[in-house]
Parts: sequence; structure tokens; C-alpha cells
Amino acid sequence: MTYNFAVVTPMANEEKDFYSFINGLTEVLNEMQCGKVYLVVDNASKDQTLSLCQNLAKSDNRFVAVWAPASKNVVDAYLFGYRQAATAKHEYIIEMDAGLSHDPKEIPVFLSLLHKKYDCVFGSRFIAGGAIVDSTWKRTFLSKAGTLLSNLLLGTKMHDMTSGFQGFSLQTVKKILNYNLLSQAHFYQTEVRYLLRKTRFIEVPIQYRTPSPRVSKKAILNSIYLLSYYTFKRVVFKAPVIK
Repeated sequence: MTYNFAVVTPMANEEKDFYSFINGLTEVLNEMQCGKVYLVVDNASKDQTLSLCQNLAKSDNRFVAVWAPASKNVVDAYLFGYRQAATAKHEYIIEMDAGLSHDPKEIPVFLSLLHKKYDCVFGSRFIAGGAIVDSTWKRTFLSKAGTLLSNLLLGTKMHDMTSGFQGFSLQTVKKILNYNLLSQAHFYQTEVRYLLRKTRFIEVPIQYRTPSPRVSKKAILNSIYLLSYYTFKRVVFKAPVIK
């Protein structure tokens, strides 16, 4: 079955693993005979990633190199890609990390569930069939602790609140774009899942490998601030929601 779908992925300093990642995506696009990939590059990338993306886009029109110099952080990069995909009216939009963290072969599972009219499909490392491979115990602990704390304070009931592999319907993406997200870094996935808690969603198991670089102190502080902010909103019965 063919789908009108897009993959959005920020690309920052991905020169080392570029071809391995792109080959995996290309294999899936070939098998499905459909799909578009938006590779978003901003000033955070200091190597040849932008040139690699632009050259790829010239040779394969299924790939789009999105140069986003106005992007200030990874959240901006995601939103740049979302806008491109939404403007092109892709029915389903998949968000995933670059590099080798997420397996492109899992994309068809996301699409099949979105086609069944789920608004959101969230990848989970902590349900049956999911796993974290080749990671440090500190990163695994941080992810699990973040999920437990978020569920406790925000009232959510998801198994994984910090995964960056997720899929949305076009209408859901438009709603995300119309909401003023407060995240600037890693809390972005948690914020989105929290805000979308009233939608029709489902979690699917994913295999997560080769974690991204360490979480910065700035990102941790931003996460603490936003978790406190949304917890306060919940306590005073003004919890925001996207539905």
C-alpha cells in the first residue's frame, strides 16, 4: 500500500553516519514506492552535512534539503521541517532522529497505524518489543526517570515520554504548528506528548541505538523549568491541551 507521507529529521554534524542513515531510508522508500524526506540543516551543523544533503536532493527528488539558518535550536529545526511537510500536504508526517538512533525499517508500522485513523503514533522503548541498545546506563536511567517523573507530575500515562520517533496526521501537525511550544531542547518530545494526551494515540515498540550526544546542562535546566511550568498549570486547573 502506498501512502502520502513525509519524514522530517534535523541533520546536524551527521557527516560520519550520513550514508548509512540515508541508505536505510532509501531502502524503505524503495520498498514502499512512496514517501518524501525533509532533511533540516541549520547553523549548528559545522561539517559537510548541508552539502551532502543538497547533493542528495539534486540526485534523488524524494529527498529535500531544508536550509534553516534562522533555526535557534533543535525544536526550531523540527518545526521548519513540519512546515515544509504541511505546506506540501503530506497526509502523514514521521519525525525521527538522524544518525543511527532510529531504524527506518520501523516507519511502515507508524504509517499503518496512522492510516487506521490514529492522530499520533509514539515510539516507545519501554513496552514489550522495545529496547535501548548500545547506550550508557546514565542515558537509559535519564530516559526512564524522565518518563516516570513526567507521568507523575503531568498526569500522563505513557510508557515513554522522551522518545523522538513519532508520527502524526497532517491535521495534528497543523495544530502543533499553531501552538506556541516552550521547549528549546530535549523536553520537546515530552511537551508534545503531554499536549497531545487527549488525542487518539498509540505507542509502538522501537529499537533505539547509538544515543545522541550527551544532554547539555542548558537542556536539563530547560526541561526542569518546563516540567515545573506545566505541573503548576495542572495544579491550578489550567492545563493546556491540543486535541
